[in-house]
Amino acid sequence: MTDAAHTLGISPSKPDASNENSSESAAKHLRSNLFDVFRFLGREPLVHFVLLGAIIFGIDAALRPPAKDDKVITVTKAMRKSFIDNFDEDKERVPSDSELEKMIDSWVASEILYREGKALGVDRGDDMIRDRIAFKLQLLIFDQVRVAQPTEEQLRAWFADNHERFDEPEQVGFYLTPATDEATAQRQLEDITGQRESEELRNQTRAILGRPIASLSPSFGESFRDALLAMPEGQWKVVQSKEGWHVVRLDSRRPGALAKFEDVQEEAAKLWYSEETRKQAWEAVSRLKASYKVQYE
Repeated sequence: MTDAAHTLGISPSKPDASNENSSESAAKHLRSNLFDVFRFLGREPLVHFVLLGAIIFGIDAALRPPAKDDKVITVTKAMRKSFIDNFDEDKERVPSDSELEKMIDSWVASEILYREGKALGVDRGDDMIRDRIAFKLQLLIFDQVRVAQPTEEQLRAWFADNHERFDEPEQVGFYLTPATDEATAQRQLEDITGQRESEELRNQTRAILGRPIASLSPSFGESFRDALLAMPEGQWKVVQSKEGWHVVRLDSRRPGALAKFEDVQEEAAKLWYSEETRKQAWEAVSRLKASYKVQYE
């Protein structure tokens, strides 16, 4: 043992029986005191109240998590995929970027109308889906829009920009057999030209009359349109479309005609009023949109 050890009162590490008995006695005394404290607290109504409140608060926090930010609209990847998948039922093409953006903007506007409608309480007593609530608020917005009748100068300017909506398009009429393979279509052509086609084929052949030429390509394909327009009237021919091979006969072709403002002025005024109302209603939705944050995943 060093002098420093003696000076500090450090005793040797040899166990001391009296110290062990003293420590055990102190531990028993501490346990006894703690038991008395818990027994006392168990008889206190205030403690019961505090514990019960803590339990209720914990359950409420678990069942009712903090509300999300109602001013944040999330356009998820799944939503974008859904818009793309539902764009064309025939799955011929996907929407362009501008078309997809319009679809998303429309959905965002609907979501905003839904939330604003909920905030105004228009959904009380109504368990229908969000689109119904959005539509109800949309009606309220449209009801508040007041549009003055256009001057003739305004209407003429609008007509000049939208005349194609009133023009008579170039149209064709033709007969079309059901889509099949090329060899079958050739046999059907021989039967038709030899006037020995079956009754079933006659019943299945469609007469398409007054079809705008602009609508041919989306429905049948550009090559079908070009082949049809190059055919002489009254002649049967095998033509390929997006669906397969057909036997086709061009029956008629009518040129288009430009509309005159005086002939469609009343109809043009109705369309102008409808579009201007929709425009102002959309501007109202856009003002609501300014208070929202739209985020994309």
